[in-house]
Amino acid sequence: MKYRTLGRTGIKVSPYALGALMFATFGNPDSDESVRVIHKALDAGINLIDTADAYGDSEEVVGKALKGRRDNVVLATKVSRPMGADPNQQGTSRRWLITAVENSLRRLQTDHVDLYQIHRLDPTTDIEETLSALSDLIHSGKVRAIGASNTPASDIVEAQWVAERRGLQRFRAEQAPYSLLNRGIESEVLPTAQRYGMGTLVWGPFAQGLLTGRVRKGQENTLRRAGMFKHLTDEHRIDVVEEFIALADEVGLPMTHLAMAFTIAHPGVTSALLGPRTMDHLDDLLAGLDVTLSDDILDRIDRIVPPGTGVGLLDQRYVPPAIENVGLRRRPVSDRSAA
Repeated sequence: MKYRTLGRTGIKVSPYALGALMFATFGNPDSDESVRVIHKALDAGINLIDTADAYGDSEEVVGKALKGRRDNVVLATKVSRPMGADPNQQGTSRRWLITAVENSLRRLQTDHVDLYQIHRLDPTTDIEETLSALSDLIHSGKVRAIGASNTPASDIVEAQWVAERRGLQRFRAEQAPYSLLNRGIESEVLPTAQRYGMGTLVWGPFAQGLLTGRVRKGQENTLRRAGMFKHLTDEHRIDVVEEFIALADEVGLPMTHLAMAFTIAHPGVTSALLGPRTMDHLDDLLAGLDVTLSDDILDRIDRIVPPGTGVGLLDQRYVPPAIENVGLRRRPVSDRSAA
């Protein structure tokens, strides 16, 4: 395993990291198997595990798996998504962050988190308030480094400026969606993160199942029948997937190996998050650890989905408030007249 540095933190992490969403009981109801999957990933040299307080009981499963192995793992978790009906059990206020980190540490059975990430920036909370609270968590030793997730490039810049001007700890990592089908972050997010010396963890390398090779044009399968995601029935996206499947077959690679190798080929990407649910899933992904794509293959990928573009939208994509909130993109009726 060739380790990479997470931005300028000096922390060494594996290029393939372990996403722990599927280790919650809604993903794999057998927590003992999830523990075995985690152990096998660690034995293979993967040293970064990423979870979140909002991933059901994922933190508890990860904490159980890391007993006796905690010191050799770069442990990351996330905060800000709702954790209850109480409106203050979410977001990025100082009030919630101080409480939430203690809850995560208890579930993870550890005294510190190596990377504490804001799952979604909260537009109702001043970024200075958030960074101030996170800085105190670093000073207390409960957090080693901080990051964010699904952040527009403009917000990354603002957070860096606020941290510099106020003498606060700054975000050291960004977590963003990235795959053969979703290359939008190549335009601004990745270059911005590189400019500020931030590491980048990317999620969704299989486009939520589309790039596993299990979703084919004109074929029914368990993913489609489950009806979980609208993108699995997006025929335009599936047409593009067919092109990638043909390319993978031609170069003699499983679709999953092509998809994963692509994500870590970009110089701005530190690690790509694997999301195995079972041991079989992990075995398949580990078999592709040594796959490297040639410039010719990358050029052919660029011709299918050009750099900085995407095909369709992920169902789990982040929609910024300026787009999601109708009131922020429409003037009041009384103000729409030009007269």
